[in-house]
Amino acid sequence: MAHHNIIIPTKDKLFNLGEFSLRRPGNLVTAVILAVGLIITVIRFTQGIGSVTNLSDVQPWGMWIGFDLLCGVCLAAGGYFTTVGCYVMGMKHFHSAVRPAVTTAFLGYAFVVIALLYDLGHPLRLPYMFFFPGTTSVLFEVGLCVATYLTVLFVEFSIAPMEWLAGKFPFLLNWRKLVIRCTIILTIFGVTLSTLHQSSLGALYLIAPGKVHPLWYSPFMPMFFFVSSMAAGASMVIFEGMFAHKGVHHYMDATHLREADEIVFSFSKAASFILFAYFMIKFTDMLVQANLPYLVSGYGLWWLVEMLFFILMPALLYAKGSRERNLKLCRFAAANTVLGIVLNRFNVSMIAFNYALPSAERYFPSIWEICISVFVVTMVVTAYRFIVYHMPVLYEHPDFKDAH
Repeated sequence: MAHHNIIIPTKDKLFNLGEFSLRRPGNLVTAVILAVGLIITVIRFTQGIGSVTNLSDVQPWGMWIGFDLLCGVCLAAGGYFTTVGCYVMGMKHFHSAVRPAVTTAFLGYAFVVIALLYDLGHPLRLPYMFFFPGTTSVLFEVGLCVATYLTVLFVEFSIAPMEWLAGKFPFLLNWRKLVIRCTIILTIFGVTLSTLHQSSLGALYLIAPGKVHPLWYSPFMPMFFFVSSMAAGASMVIFEGMFAHKGVHHYMDATHLREADEIVFSFSKAASFILFAYFMIKFTDMLVQANLPYLVSGYGLWWLVEMLFFILMPALLYAKGSRERNLKLCRFAAANTVLGIVLNRFNVSMIAFNYALPSAERYFPSIWEICISVFVVTMVVTAYRFIVYHMPVLYEHPDFKDAH
């Protein structure tokens, strides 16, 4: 692809905001969502959490935890999955996928922290856990690992803005060289932290055996959360790439375009194995826990829907798609898997949580909770667009060609 189709910052102009013109319908819708989200944010932090949510003492965690935290962290797993494949396992043909994956992971974790503030309140108290550590709390381990991993992701991601700003601030090149030298260390540190907090998110629900339905509750929930995060990481790389090739195709260089299909097939093969393993350990756990009688209930039918249509089916589709090199089938399987991950986290945190309560007392998110979640997702997409439009994420900067 010719470089004139790729936005490369110059010494005279670092910003190109033409893509964000409100004359475009998509940008206008984005602006409305952001405006409404800011208004609800002001209401939440001035009037209290009760003014915008249906949360209660019976259901203290709702959509902001189930979607923004559990789904957000899991779907941002593409960062560690891709860097391990490229830098630790030596699969260099994944190289063009590293920066987009790391960028998405960094934004995902950053906005998970922002979304968490809506649930917690008192943003200035967020660092308290570092000064008053509760070492027996699973939440402390999650918070510590997420904060540390977000720092690691920021360092990994920082190479792109360093190259973008190098023309104006040459001293930033020293930082870039240092980060590149520490790539392997950062990758190993990142996957270690991911192993800890991805599994610990499942461990949060181990203290609620009487509240989570037996089909979803298991002593092995930490392992289930980590294994499913690997499938989510592989699937999100494919899923994001699918939209990137439609929306920002002209920002990709020839290397990225040439390697894209092979990355999809390789990640599809990996995701197929992971999903098959995930299906088997979940099914075996159900038998070992003697939960077979629950399958004849309404919740049992819903569990089978999750298992058959959102775990086993995408595993088969991935296997068929990678074997036959069917790009559309692999992308459909990726979308199916992402939806299945969201469904699983919703089941654990909301649908199968407090299952014994009467319907009238069950939690359902308010319209404002949903709006805030849409607001957070929109901020992630907007930030990603700005980064892709300005920084060398989908292409190699000509001044640093083959030096990544």
